[in-house]
Amino acid sequence: MMGHLLQSFFSLVITLFFLGSLLTTLIWYMVDNNNVEPQRLSPQKKTTGTPQPSGLCKGCREVINKVIERYSKTWKKQEDNYQKFRSQLSSKCHGFDKAIITQANTPVGAKLVYDGEKKRTLQVTPEIFSTFAKEHPFSNKIWDTCAVVGNGGILTNSSCGKMIDSAQFVMRCNLPPLNEGYGKDVGIKTDLVTANPSILLEKYGSLMGRRRPFVESLRSYGSSLLLLPAFSFGFNTPVCMRAVYSIEDFQSPTRPVFFNPEYLQSLALFWRSQGLKALRPSTGIIMASLALEHCANVHLYGFWPFSNHPHGLHALTNHYYDDRQTKKKFHAMPAEFELLLQLHSQGVLRLHLGDFQSGEK
Repeated sequence: MMGHLLQSFFSLVITLFFLGSLLTTLIWYMVDNNNVEPQRLSPQKKTTGTPQPSGLCKGCREVINKVIERYSKTWKKQEDNYQKFRSQLSSKCHGFDKAIITQANTPVGAKLVYDGEKKRTLQVTPEIFSTFAKEHPFSNKIWDTCAVVGNGGILTNSSCGKMIDSAQFVMRCNLPPLNEGYGKDVGIKTDLVTANPSILLEKYGSLMGRRRPFVESLRSYGSSLLLLPAFSFGFNTPVCMRAVYSIEDFQSPTRPVFFNPEYLQSLALFWRSQGLKALRPSTGIIMASLALEHCANVHLYGFWPFSNHPHGLHALTNHYYDDRQTKKKFHAMPAEFELLLQLHSQGVLRLHLGDFQSGEK
């Protein structure tokens, strides 16, 4: 009898304890919830209403206003300026013949000089030669319209996808995601996409283990060209070769090709002569350069180096898919943008900084 009473007593105590804990937690939550700041939405998320200016760095508003003042002037292609710049670029860099390594321009026994390590060379062996494109994939070909798509956060909620996909030839940079709900803003059409070896290193373990995830990630690019800088730095070569072998082994329709380091070196010197002081041009300006030699009308999307949107000044992520920062040691993004803005103002190419749901054409 006594044992039964004790058991009932302890059950009552435990029940009261849990009820007290629950009540205390509820009171704490109600009080704390009234004092906590509301969570800020990530700039990547779609929000209703007008985004508010956020996180402006000192002096950035003035700089952005000056950019918009220059950009907002009615754009018209200036054929003479375009032909003059294209001629200068072609005469210095020879993108038609040298941008991509082929079996025609780089035979067995040829010596490749790495553009990122001038003292490093590589003699082309039959095995390496077999990975080269048999001929230049677009030698002496001029497309009417080309879209070069950077990965800037300015593309978020831009609705530029349809306009990008309407271009005759579409170039993309560094294996960007297309299918995860981004298509409306960035499009899905791809004719050429680059791959920085650092992506292969960090995301796919340098392709030392399972390679299927890498090959499957290429599906969204279809049968596009995959442009690899295999001969820029010594550590690039083996991982880029593994990428090529993976594509072959899994019978992917993607067509891997290699940047010619001689072309990249010439291009770096060309842009240095135009005032660019960065150690290396970014992938974006390299693609824009390639387009200027091969396309009559060049349109650039996603090229905006500032952390605030030009229209409304709301905060932007660095890329439309993440906020990872660029390596400023190598790339001078604002300086590159200034050069591209000059070409826009001269009617050589067209930068798109607006969004197409608000009427940009």
